[in-house]
This record gives sequence, C-alpha cells and structure tokens, in this order.
Amino acid sequence: MNRSNQLSLEQEFKLANYKKQLIKLNASESKKYLIATLKQMMIKDNIIKYFIQNSNL
Repeated sequence: MNRSNQLSLEQEFKLANYKKQLIKLNASESKKYLIATLKQMMIKDNIIKYFIQNSNL
C-alpha cells in the first residue's frame, strides 16, 4: 500500500493539536493564520523545486 499521500501517526497527532487551537480563533485570526500557512507552503514548494532543479542526479 502506498502511504506517500497519508499522514504518519505523529502528523495526525500534530493535526489534532492544531484543530484544538484553531477552534479558539475568531474569523479574522483564522484568516491571518490561513494566509501565513499558505505562504509557508508556497515557500516550501519553492525550496523543493529549487533543490530538484539544482540536483545533480
């Protein structure tokens, strides 16, 4: 079974903790948090693309 698109047990635990914290936020705080998270994901994508393009494989 291919588990590359599934979360590990540790990731599931972290996700549950994030959910608990997010429930406490109001709409404005949630939007700011979402934008910050999306920005971090885009930066992560850029870093991965950079390493793939500059790898010597």
